[in-house]
Amino acid sequence: MPINSFDDYPMTWSPARAGLHPPLYHALAAQLERDILSGRLPPHTKLPPQRELADYLDLNLSTVTRAFRLCTDKGLVYAVIGRGTFVSPNAALSNTTGDTKKFLIELGSIHPYDSLSEILADTAREILRGRDAARLFTLGSAQDEDRHARTACRWLARFSLAAEPTNLLLTAGTQSALAIVLTALFDAGDRIAVDRYTYANFISLAKQLNIRLIPIKGDVDGMLPDALAQQHQQINIKGIYLMPSCANPTGIVMPEERRRDIAAVLRKHNILLIEDDAYGFTARGNAAPMTVLLPRQSVYLHSLSKLTCPGLRVAYMLVPSHCRQLIRRAARSISMAIPPLSAEIASDLIESGAAERIMREKCRMSEERNHIFRGIFPAHTGNTRSFFQWMPLPVGCGGANFEAQAQHRGVCVLSSDHFAVGGEADHSFIRLALCSPPTNEELVRGLRIVHDLMEENTIPPQTETLIL
Repeated sequence: MPINSFDDYPMTWSPARAGLHPPLYHALAAQLERDILSGRLPPHTKLPPQRELADYLDLNLSTVTRAFRLCTDKGLVYAVIGRGTFVSPNAALSNTTGDTKKFLIELGSIHPYDSLSEILADTAREILRGRDAARLFTLGSAQDEDRHARTACRWLARFSLAAEPTNLLLTAGTQSALAIVLTALFDAGDRIAVDRYTYANFISLAKQLNIRLIPIKGDVDGMLPDALAQQHQQINIKGIYLMPSCANPTGIVMPEERRRDIAAVLRKHNILLIEDDAYGFTARGNAAPMTVLLPRQSVYLHSLSKLTCPGLRVAYMLVPSHCRQLIRRAARSISMAIPPLSAEIASDLIESGAAERIMREKCRMSEERNHIFRGIFPAHTGNTRSFFQWMPLPVGCGGANFEAQAQHRGVCVLSSDHFAVGGEADHSFIRLALCSPPTNEELVRGLRIVHDLMEENTIPPQTETLIL
């Protein structure tokens, strides 16, 4: 076909021929990635058929196919059988929620009641006044490691977990723990099942390690066991990442029956569970972690940064005995050792009872702020102690568009585009971090702005006109 046949043909994406150089598939993929990340190709844009692009660029079809596959592996595009290839909803957005700009009112990133951090500062000062404080700036000893592990086990017992120190590893926060687990137990190309909307930093980490995330359908109680089993029959799923006790971003608390049903599927197919319990302490009823149901095929993560103070990057990772050596080896190889001072502060907070007091105060503050939230959005339901709430946007209102509108009004929110895995969703949502504004008054102002924007974006119902 002549190379200029498509010059005047309307196409949703027309890559520059002059920018193609060997290897051609790699250069074409780079152009597609650049146009997606720059925002030139918005989320859910349908790309031209591969054969049409091949004709337009006078390339072999296999070259275009390889370029699309590269971008699919990076999570930039997704394919729907019978419909075509589309730009992923979260491709052009930053998947790390901590790099948002400074806004007048912060309802996007989660800042878990920063005012309580003074307690951590007091603890650190007391520790550093000690006679042997200098040892906290050297490599930690095996004796200290064992002592901290025993303290962690006593703490986890409060959450219905019977842990042995030999199976417990201290890491520098949940993100470090996730990096260790994925590096130790998964290979590039492996598949991990996740909720349709999941922790944004986990999406980013999986992309970096070329691990495929498979979204599973769910309902108001969380992931559907039958959907998980059906997906596993179609493609081999090696692991599953869940936050059963207050999922980020949806806030769903999975009921006991659903946990048992999911555990039965995992047990039957020998699928490894990665349970992230960052917000479990906010869930009412104190449901036991899913790890209790699957102790030999679960990796359990318990972070102290949300529970106590955000600057305390300490997480406890409970692993099965048969995975212990692999995980410890991975932790050493990628230098994920926790600083001795951080470990000492964490143990002191637990042993002194300060961690318990901070946790209870955060739950009390969350109840207060959720009461404020329901005063402005009375129809909304959810965990009344959650740090955040998940809200549907009006029909036809896109997440990125609502974020931009909120920013213009002086409020930072995060839309579901940041947390989405897989194809196009029927509706868009926003996550509102109720814990982040420094005062209740600022929270009220921010929520009222969001409420007004919701009203402005709501399309009034069509009324029928009687024709006489």
